[in-house]
Amino acid sequence: MDKFGKSQAIKRTEDVRFLTGEGRYVDDITPEGALHAFVFRSPVAHGMITDLDLSDAREAEGVHAILTVEDLEKAGMNIALHGAQIQNRDGTKAAGPLRPMLAKDRVRYVGEPVALVVADTLAQARDAAELILLDIDDLPAKMDIGPGGEPLHEDAPDNRAFDWALGDEEATEAAFRSAARTVSLEVGDNRIIVNSMEPRGCYAEWQEGRLHVAINGQGVWVHKGFMQRAFGLEEEQVRVTNPDVGGGFGMKAMTYPEHFSVAQAARLLGRPVRWMSERTEAMLSDNGGRDLTSLAELAFDADNRITAYRVHTRCNLGAYNSQFGQGIQTQLFSRVLMGVYDVQTTFYRAEGFYTNTTQVDAYRGAGRPEAIYVLERLMDRAARELDVDPWELRRINFIKPDQFPYTTATGETYDVGDFDRLLSRASIEADRAGFEARKAEDAKRGLLRGQGLCYYIESILGDPSEGARVVYEEDGTVTIYVGTQSNGQGHETVYAQFLSDQTGIPADKITVVQGDSDLIKQGGGTGGSRSVTTQNNATLATVAAMTEAFTLFLADEMGVPASAIEFDDERFRAEGSNLTPTMLEVAELARERGRTDLLTHEERAKLPGRSYPNGVHVTEAVVDPETGIVTTDRYTVVDDFGNLINPMLAEGQVHGGVAQGVGQAVQEHVVYDEDGQLLTASFMDYALPRAADLPNITFKSEPVPSTANIMGMKGCGEAGTVGAMAAIANAVQDALWDQGVRQADMPFTPLRVWEMLNNGRIAAE
Repeated sequence: MDKFGKSQAIKRTEDVRFLTGEGRYVDDITPEGALHAFVFRSPVAHGMITDLDLSDAREAEGVHAILTVEDLEKAGMNIALHGAQIQNRDGTKAAGPLRPMLAKDRVRYVGEPVALVVADTLAQARDAAELILLDIDDLPAKMDIGPGGEPLHEDAPDNRAFDWALGDEEATEAAFRSAARTVSLEVGDNRIIVNSMEPRGCYAEWQEGRLHVAINGQGVWVHKGFMQRAFGLEEEQVRVTNPDVGGGFGMKAMTYPEHFSVAQAARLLGRPVRWMSERTEAMLSDNGGRDLTSLAELAFDADNRITAYRVHTRCNLGAYNSQFGQGIQTQLFSRVLMGVYDVQTTFYRAEGFYTNTTQVDAYRGAGRPEAIYVLERLMDRAARELDVDPWELRRINFIKPDQFPYTTATGETYDVGDFDRLLSRASIEADRAGFEARKAEDAKRGLLRGQGLCYYIESILGDPSEGARVVYEEDGTVTIYVGTQSNGQGHETVYAQFLSDQTGIPADKITVVQGDSDLIKQGGGTGGSRSVTTQNNATLATVAAMTEAFTLFLADEMGVPASAIEFDDERFRAEGSNLTPTMLEVAELARERGRTDLLTHEERAKLPGRSYPNGVHVTEAVVDPETGIVTTDRYTVVDDFGNLINPMLAEGQVHGGVAQGVGQAVQEHVVYDEDGQLLTASFMDYALPRAADLPNITFKSEPVPSTANIMGMKGCGEAGTVGAMAAIANAVQDALWDQGVRQADMPFTPLRVWEMLNNGRIAAE
């Protein structure tokens, strides 16, 4: 591993400034004298705007401007927000209704932005918004995930956004007809609110006709493109920056409507304008995650081998197409449709529907957790109905090591894997053999203990290419410019550590720069667990180019042919020369010789293929039948992330991902009433897991190095969430099965579990 990272558990260097209040977030760096913006939002879920009276609000103290969609249009802006459209199963294009930056004629969800109020202070802007008179003729709210109801958009008369499919429907049907046994299960995947620690925000300023927008997102280049499109600007007229970010999780990857209104207000007023979301505002307006229901079916032969798999999903898009909303439960779900199992006959159909709720888009894992949840819940149900040990059923159907590279039915090429090895280690690490004894002890106390298993695999997504620029500064330090964006994952530490490993430059002399479209002309941002693999691949390419350039320069300095010079990751050496300079020393020598061209090196590199992290989650849940309270008692993860650059940070990513999976499974749940009002719009009503709600998590690495990149790495950022939901759900189902409960669905809140138990007992009687 020495050549590609020393796999050291180095503490994150950026944590010092974060923990001492020295972080630089959007709210910290807003220009002095900036005006404050407040977003006036729709209080109803669905209706026609009949009157919007701003006269009193515009006269309020401190108010500089109030913008509506008409003001944006009069300014010549393109008011349409972009959401990618997929192709329907019949070859037509999915629905693409207008999503305006501010409500136009009609409102379609509670929290939809209607107007932007700009004042000297936030309090003044908020007070002025109270004076806005908005009259709306209510329309029925569409809340169910299915066709019909009051149409939200003219080009989606039955509220169906798309009807998408992948696979061989006829062959799958034939396999089911000839199967020895079939098993089916319908499971829901409840909606969540992301709740990043730092809410969304931005500021905008114009200087000499040039727009600068600072956001707290997951990259800058997509946002820059949208700003150019909205304002009709050239590339060089827009700068987007992204400072420190307090959590993203997919939700902050998108461009939101507030960015554009704030930018227009700054242009109109000739002063910087800032906006920061409040927590309830974020709950109303941030893209939500999950929110789908799937009917899944497996066909088996007489030897318990899977012969076919089919799934029909209905998913909620919210009121409009979000940026990636249509692709999450279609293309991204299908990446790992069949998981780690050797099955070539599959059919997947997904239907998307508009409802009078906030948009739904990527949330940690973006489609892959949803797919694995469905599959692994069904595998557990199949084990029960076939009377087979759930661990053994998975072993029977695993893709075997000698089958790699393996092309799945949906076109993914898994490069390597040894799933049985990981499962065997998980059995030991989780002390599977001691489960029955623990279950018996709990039973003596009137408690129900269940064990849940999930074997997941995920596909690393996003742009496979990335760039890196290394600059030798005059003070003897080095700066590396990267195209990804940290949201708290520790990129500054990992990238400096990796560059140090390759060059011998001390890590404390390396500064990582990210998130500035002026300094970095192209980048893929952060998402899909792509960051470390793609970025370090680019760093390797840059180091290789830099080493070659330094070698040619040193040939004259050392008096030997360039072919005789070698670099051993710390020093250049050659027989016949007593010079052994480091990278820093070569750069200083080049500066002395006037060779400034050797002080900056930049390359782009593209990964030849995706990597596929995979692993086993085993958990034990304890249920108190008197109260319905579910306690996650034990949690073991054995992961194949390939070669690890920093094991401690990888473990931290797993812990964070598991926490989000446990949160959704046990506590988090979005509730709207029949009129589209959000009933879980504060932390009094929306339960995030606290430290006491989470188990100790055991993490073990069992690497099978990837062949899809020279480093042998696999992404790890989303893996914890991909495996967690099914593991928890299967554990709760196991605990409740003997009580007559045959359908246990998330979230496992005390009331829901208590009701399941009582309904199960009634059914058993």
